Amino acid sequence: MRLSQMLFVTTKEDPAEAEIPSHKLLLRAGYIRRIGSGIYAYLPLMWRVLQKVSEIVREEMNATGAQECLLPQLQPAELWRESGRWDTYTKAEGIMFALTDRQERELGLGPTHEEVITNIARSAIRSYRQLPIHLYQIQTKFRDEIRPRFGLMRGREFIMKDGYSFHTDAESLKQTYSDMNLAYSNILRRCGLAFRAVEADSGAIGGSGSQEFMVLAEAGEDEVLYTEDGKYAANMEKAVSVPPEAEVSGYKKYEKLETPNTDTIEKLASYLKCSPTQIVKNVLYQAVYDNGKTVLVLVTIRGDRAVNEVKLYNELTKLAPEFGGKTVLGLQVPDAQSQEKWASKPLPLGYIGPDLADDRLSSHKDLHPQFVRLVDRTAIELKNFVTGSNEAGYHVVGANWGQEYPTSKHIVDVRKAQSGDRSVHDPSQTLRTARGIEVGHIFQLGTKYSQAMGATYTNEQGEEIPLVMGCYGMGVSRLAQAAVEQSYDKDGIIWPLALAPYQVIITVPNVKEPKQVEVAEKLYQELIQAGIETLLDDRDERGGVKFKDADLIGIPYRIVTGRSLAEGKVEVVERATHKTEQLPIEEVVLVLKQWITSQK
Repeated sequence: MRLSQMLFVTTKEDPAEAEIPSHKLLLRAGYIRRIGSGIYAYLPLMWRVLQKVSEIVREEMNATGAQECLLPQLQPAELWRESGRWDTYTKAEGIMFALTDRQERELGLGPTHEEVITNIARSAIRSYRQLPIHLYQIQTKFRDEIRPRFGLMRGREFIMKDGYSFHTDAESLKQTYSDMNLAYSNILRRCGLAFRAVEADSGAIGGSGSQEFMVLAEAGEDEVLYTEDGKYAANMEKAVSVPPEAEVSGYKKYEKLETPNTDTIEKLASYLKCSPTQIVKNVLYQAVYDNGKTVLVLVTIRGDRAVNEVKLYNELTKLAPEFGGKTVLGLQVPDAQSQEKWASKPLPLGYIGPDLADDRLSSHKDLHPQFVRLVDRTAIELKNFVTGSNEAGYHVVGANWGQEYPTSKHIVDVRKAQSGDRSVHDPSQTLRTARGIEVGHIFQLGTKYSQAMGATYTNEQGEEIPLVMGCYGMGVSRLAQAAVEQSYDKDGIIWPLALAPYQVIITVPNVKEPKQVEVAEKLYQELIQAGIETLLDDRDERGGVKFKDADLIGIPYRIVTGRSLAEGKVEVVERATHKTEQLPIEEVVLVLKQWITSQK
């Protein structure tokens, strides 16, 4: 391709809306163009990158025996109501674009396709003889991000590969899950990316287990905790650990003490000269279920630990049937307005104890009349601890479970693991932290959707059994930008060879010099004939501008038909290292072909 004929516009300045390096570079280098909030056009260079990612994904998926298909983006609300996710996606998370057509039918633009594929399976799969089967697609998805940001990382329209498998039992599912683990690892290796596979929370997708694939990058939204022995890695939402041992309490007698101006753990520990590990803190949350019921939750946890709200959400979802609901639509620390609505009298914030009385709650038909009390394991192990007294300006010390406070029936793990904690699998290993960009997620769904939607098969005994399902997603456009976030320098993008829109760019410093143009044209034709993807910068621009653009767009190898032509040579520059070699013109194609082949 001749650059003079391409839609190609670069800029020197960082765009105002771009926050992270990859977003800035893709805009500056003319790969993408913003059309609206979270909506981007993929320009020619970017489309070539996306095609390369898609082809690698397609090859690895096909190698596992998966079959490619294409599912509708427009999905009937009835299917989502069957699975019970319509309210979750349109109200709780609010992630789905929902609309009503001219015949008053409710529809959604697909953020994911579990319901559609399960609908197909229940009408097409009849017998165990048809199983297992695995279908996938590469297609545009839509999610109404409340705050689109970081370009293609968190947009409202994006390209994704999603696959769904159907099985007779869990063992068959585990085999495909294992195949996908290998396939995803192969995809990321072939893309030339450093990554880590980690345990993950299944979230709104559901299922018994899941794993994320993180491209390692400093600007990653996700924090990953791992051990150096390579035996444990999980994202922050899922991670578990052994916390540091609590210090022995210096209080042996239960008593109430005046503790003025100690409404935070730091202030209280300083005032009492005690360790935060001997303080029991009590955090209030407000949960709203899908039936409209509001439940106030009192989470009791060790003073030096933080609540993991994903784990808390999961625990409250398990309790949903107790309140006549199926799922949690909203979870938050109640603000002043919410407290005024449900609190019968002012709360002693900063001084709340585990026994905060239920009469603090007002009588309201949509409000559960009692606090739900969850105690984290870190708190239940403490003896002679310090905690709130339910009176502003006072705490109690020397308290114990089973004496001053009854032991909760809900003892849970809602603690946020953190770097420096000990590993569960080997306490001699400490957790370390890294940042990552999630580009893939695989799930063992089980029968969540098949049971809800009546998707069954007939087994050998003639019984109707729910299909066992798996789900496997990979963000194609997100992966492409993640590659940039992992590899760039002050001059621009450094594409891995496998993803670069072109493998070689030929730069003609001065198009008014016939010899420079002649050699460039010759090499251009020879490289194309050799199967090397080549871009020819034949624009009537200064050499310096062309060199800067070549670095900015990140093509792996640059050939310069400049001063060295006098010696029958051209300059070849490797983008990643800026290493330069003078090669005889007649050897260029052969040498480049060897370099490129060696990296595949």
